[in-house]
Amino acid sequence: MKRALRWVGLLLAVALAFTLGWAWPVLVRPPLVLGQDAISDAASATVTVTLEDAGGGTIVARPPAGVAESDLLVVIYPGGLVRPQAYEWLARALAGQGHVTVIPEFSFDLAVTGVARADALVARYGAGKRLVLAGHSLGGAMAAQYAADRARAGSGVPSGLVLLAAYPAAGADLSGLDVDVLSLTAEHDRVVNAAALAEAWARLPSDTVRVSVTGAVHAFFGRYGPQTGDGVPTVPRATAEAQVVASVTAFLAAL
Repeated sequence: MKRALRWVGLLLAVALAFTLGWAWPVLVRPPLVLGQDAISDAASATVTVTLEDAGGGTIVARPPAGVAESDLLVVIYPGGLVRPQAYEWLARALAGQGHVTVIPEFSFDLAVTGVARADALVARYGAGKRLVLAGHSLGGAMAAQYAADRARAGSGVPSGLVLLAAYPAAGADLSGLDVDVLSLTAEHDRVVNAAALAEAWARLPSDTVRVSVTGAVHAFFGRYGPQTGDGVPTVPRATAEAQVVASVTAFLAAL
């Protein structure tokens, strides 16, 4: 009997260790650090980037001196389990063009824990500005959900929605909303469910702008390293990022 109890205890200890080993990286997130792997060129280095508290940790990128602010506030929802600083490179690129761009931190780095997080950001940074909500992967799905929730509540929808390797979930039908949408996908993305993506087109406005980033993979939208199950890129990251910036820039200019 004692021997059996020892085996049970050993198995429980192994199970506990395994569970802690799996859960620890999710429960304990790395600190927010600015400026790491975020500078693309000399222009992006001149952008002012700060870490502020706006309903939670928030990275704020403001245009450099001499560049006039636009009437757009860009909010970027990060991908699932991806730290906000992974998108600082994009925030710097957009701020360099005059767009104040903010990236909020979510509990456990999961945008699903705070779909309405943009409300506090608009209140803090959006006076006199129109909202453009962007999101990568899970963050993009939650950005679409935010737009759908606002429409249902009669509170108005963002002026623009940028989906980065993302699509609206079944409960977020945007097809009848007055919102401009840019959908950016990656040619060699093996993370996004291709069938679900194809089915989701019906939930987007008919005039949605669709762009496939040539040679790119799912992880090229953020600077967080390779992602398990992703495809193999056929272009350098810098080449893919240039396509992303060019597409988003053209979309914002047309709003």
